[in-house]
Amino acid sequence: MAVVLRKVWGSVLSRSGSGSNRSWPEFPDDHPPLGDLDTLPTDVFMQILQLLEPRYAARSSLVCKSWKALVSDNVLWLHLLKSAKEPWDFLLFAETQLRYGPSLYFNHPSQLSFMNVYAQRATVPGSVIIDGGSGYCKYGWSKYASPSGRCATFLEFGNLESPMHARLRYFFSTIYSRMQVKASSQPIIVSLPICHTDDTEAARASRKQLREAIYSVLFDMNAPAVCAVDQAVLALYAARRTSGIVVNIGFHVTSIVPILRGKVMHDVGIEILGQGALRLTGFLRELMQQRSINFESLYTVRTIKEKLCYIAADYDAELRKNTQGSCEVAGEGWFTLSKERFQTGEILFQPHIGGVRTMGLHRAVALCMDHCLAAEVASDDRWFKTVVLAGGSACLPGLPERLEKELHKILSPSMSEGIKVIPPPFGADSAWYGANIISNVSTFANAWCISKKQFRQRFRRNMAW
Repeated sequence: MAVVLRKVWGSVLSRSGSGSNRSWPEFPDDHPPLGDLDTLPTDVFMQILQLLEPRYAARSSLVCKSWKALVSDNVLWLHLLKSAKEPWDFLLFAETQLRYGPSLYFNHPSQLSFMNVYAQRATVPGSVIIDGGSGYCKYGWSKYASPSGRCATFLEFGNLESPMHARLRYFFSTIYSRMQVKASSQPIIVSLPICHTDDTEAARASRKQLREAIYSVLFDMNAPAVCAVDQAVLALYAARRTSGIVVNIGFHVTSIVPILRGKVMHDVGIEILGQGALRLTGFLRELMQQRSINFESLYTVRTIKEKLCYIAADYDAELRKNTQGSCEVAGEGWFTLSKERFQTGEILFQPHIGGVRTMGLHRAVALCMDHCLAAEVASDDRWFKTVVLAGGSACLPGLPERLEKELHKILSPSMSEGIKVIPPPFGADSAWYGANIISNVSTFANAWCISKKQFRQRFRRNMAW
């Protein structure tokens, strides 16, 4: 360690003259002799530590008690972690908000030892992350920066006439095979999509049954630990929030989900709109057919939607503009659209344009906010004024601004004050990234996962009721 410190000594000498307002802890008088390093002023020594990688700084705490006292300083570790590869804002969010699991939140970062947090995070095992999705599934390793593969969601995987357990087992076996990993070797995180067109008691019971089936199948496959979290909650975590309303434009339906401190507020009410990404793509197909634009498949239309479509800030004004745009689809050539570019997404706000009998997105979100206010579940009503968009179609340019504008129009000034609409933090993969944040929190194994034994005990307890 002394050799490492000497290597950066020359760099520090050039900086030491600039001075620092930071008051560092002092070397105790009784620390063991360390040769030339004893002559270093404390502030210079701390500047040297700031130039080290976190792992080397952590090792230096083992030299002696006096070094440990200096190295454990939180300000030093704030600097080291901000300079590390992992985004600092996500690490801070995870360790201050998610450290104690899905139902307890820790809001006092000053009470944390960030050196200990670093050491604990380094020992967290890699996990398999599966975002079940509603259109397609994303899977990958928790230590990777992005999903490594995609496939059909478990809701549509395999033979749909097969029993749920058989389909789930085939689904998970396929992903384990593609990732070349044994089920028994790593913990697994699974996102649970809202996969029903209503929020009735029957739908809630069905979701609970699906959750228990996932646990049962994975433990039968000898998974060491399982963490299952609602997809909407994960999308909220990806935006570094624990409370708010998640608008998830899924494959078949759009869900407006109120979440308070990481818990889906079913008692407040989830709004479900009967159109999603598939309907948007289908409507664009109809518009293209009306103009006799030829294409090979619905996949082509979806690609064009993703490349050219957007949400108009003012629909009537946009109709009077020249909005022509073109894009190339591999293997099929160039496509040119005009009004179709913004008419496609307009059915989110005016569903009747697309022949859909459902509520406009802005009205459904406003209704959800009214329910949140009336429920009085928190003393501060600002918790539901953050709206986080999720899903691939929620990435349409202009959607956050248009939704915020429409909400200000229909809500009272007191209700609309402070409303903020956040675009999908990681596009269509936001839920996967939310799971990635959980999987790397220092207390992941104990705070977020359940073991096979815990699941069996819980199942027997439920059966006894």
